[in-house]
Amino acid sequence: MRERVVVGVTDAAASRRAVDWAADRAAGRGDAVELVSIVGGAVGVVGEGRVIDEALELTQHLLDREAERVRERGVPVETRVGRGNPVEQLIEASTGAALLVIGSDYRGPESGPARGPHGIRITAGAHCPVVVVPDLDMAAREGVVVGADGSAVSEAAIAFAAAEAERSGEPLIAVSTWSPVAIPLGMRTYPDEYLRNMQILTEESLAISLAGLAQLYPDLVVRSVVESSYSPDAVINRLAMNARLAVIGSHGRGPIARFILGSTSQQVLNRLATATVVVR
Repeated sequence: MRERVVVGVTDAAASRRAVDWAADRAAGRGDAVELVSIVGGAVGVVGEGRVIDEALELTQHLLDREAERVRERGVPVETRVGRGNPVEQLIEASTGAALLVIGSDYRGPESGPARGPHGIRITAGAHCPVVVVPDLDMAAREGVVVGADGSAVSEAAIAFAAAEAERSGEPLIAVSTWSPVAIPLGMRTYPDEYLRNMQILTEESLAISLAGLAQLYPDLVVRSVVESSYSPDAVINRLAMNARLAVIGSHGRGPIARFILGSTSQQVLNRLATATVVVR
């Protein structure tokens, strides 16, 4: 069955990259694309009506132009202009979609962290996996990186990443990290046996998480990476610097927690190394 991929569209360069990413993936899978752009809601100021009317017209022109680029790839496309809060509107648009794709202004480490909270808020609240596409050239990249920690949402991230890697014929790089327990100041070092056992335990946990992939995807090349680190996000982004895609899990659950991303997910999105999918 043809799935629907929703793309949040603005006039920013990063938005064009998001549209390109979504169109390329949809073309390879036979999916359809819906381009959505949001114009702010009215507040009742005199003369506001004409401003909003002009904004709606310009926004529709933008969507028509982007839709034509999608059609050139042979992908069915629809457009929609929404009114109101962009975060709320895009979260609502994600209902029933296979993916929600948004752009990020992040251009690499020298540019500092991505600006603005909208991407994180949309990703935290969406009803489907969200792809955040940075303003980076990723044309020559290969591989799918996935973060794994043994949780249920991590299993979902692995399943998504493995399917993407199999479809594109690229290797899957599964990464898991561990950190030693905090010790009193009087202890200067950790026992070597303890550190070895932590490494072995994490390697075994990752192997269990990946165990079913060989049967599902016998030709898939899987590489496991286990490292000691207090910053799992830094490890994921380092490995993703040459990858086409990274996949991470969000631990939000329930009506309130669903709108809260885990700290690792937030840090990965703040310094994107590649197009990154957040899976629930």
